[in-house]
Amino acid sequence: MAKLFYSVSGEGRGHATRAATMIEELRNDHEIVVYAPDLGYELLRTIYGGSEIEVRRVPGVPHVYTRCNRMAPMRTGWNILKSYMRSPITVRRFEKHFERAAPDLVITDFEPVLPRAAKRCGVPFVSLTHQHFLKVSDLSALPASLQRYAWLCSKLVDLCYQGQADTIVSSFYFPPLKPRWRDVTQVGVLLRPEILNARPEVGDHLVVYLRRFASPEVMHAIEVSGREAHVYGLGAQPSRGRLRFHAVDPDRFVEHLATCKALVSTAGNQLVGEALYLGKPVLAFPEPGQKEQYINGHYLQASGAGSVCEMDQVMPATVLNFLKNWEAFRSKIDRSRLCGNQAALNAIRRNIPQGLSMPAPAISIPPRERVAA
Repeated sequence: MAKLFYSVSGEGRGHATRAATMIEELRNDHEIVVYAPDLGYELLRTIYGGSEIEVRRVPGVPHVYTRCNRMAPMRTGWNILKSYMRSPITVRRFEKHFERAAPDLVITDFEPVLPRAAKRCGVPFVSLTHQHFLKVSDLSALPASLQRYAWLCSKLVDLCYQGQADTIVSSFYFPPLKPRWRDVTQVGVLLRPEILNARPEVGDHLVVYLRRFASPEVMHAIEVSGREAHVYGLGAQPSRGRLRFHAVDPDRFVEHLATCKALVSTAGNQLVGEALYLGKPVLAFPEPGQKEQYINGHYLQASGAGSVCEMDQVMPATVLNFLKNWEAFRSKIDRSRLCGNQAALNAIRRNIPQGLSMPAPAISIPPRERVAA
């Protein structure tokens, strides 16, 4: 049994979801302590509070949004830079913690403090995240503006940490690797047990996940599609027409997703990957100002498994045309590489000191969804 430290970014649910998936696979064989800031801390503390897995808070770098709910990349980047300049004090504090706790391996999902402390203490660390695709991938297929953005963000990725023993990139798409990064492990999305155990069916309703970015025009376009829509991300509200608003409830969300006709959501890597794994075409609206989601949207559309539209350009025809072409989108979904659990586990386990790791169990893939009568 090894002692593992797992550090997680606090921005967005995808990081915490990935981490919880791996923690569930590793917890029976190893001692795990989790470190996360902000939202990541709150989510993981809710999952593991009162269990044998300890969840500790670390300083985070919050993303900055404008009054129009657009992410401000330059101000967010400036926050990352300021955090980097202040980090030596925090890193030294965690060095002392490392000396007392003596972890065998650190796994990090785009959290910058613990990997730097690990490096200074001579503890190996593994990077398991989505964001490293910006650094290791050949993104020449992207539009020029997104290529420039990816290049700039690759420099911010370097600010977070360097020197990992292994780099694992989790994504629903697989761009070619740059020559110097060909030893990177590309895996599919890390799927939680609820998704793996779901029994997909093709129902008639939509699942919608839009958070703070849902304008009245977007909600109107979904409402007039003529289908019941289960809306998550905006909190519980009274129903409006065919729109049913739900508070966060992971079990109910997975049930709705597994039995829906399609997903309408922002273009986050984790959720899009989960939907595609369950055989659901995706209509994606990238979060305004969140260029990483525009890249995700580009690869979604290029795969043929979904459609993408700017949030401020959504009209009723956007949703109706997507549904009209639903069968064509569904036929393009390739589930063969979408589950990345096994490959990610194998990569983690080969970095655990010899004699402390256990063999990775096989991950089963459920059958293709049934079409409801």
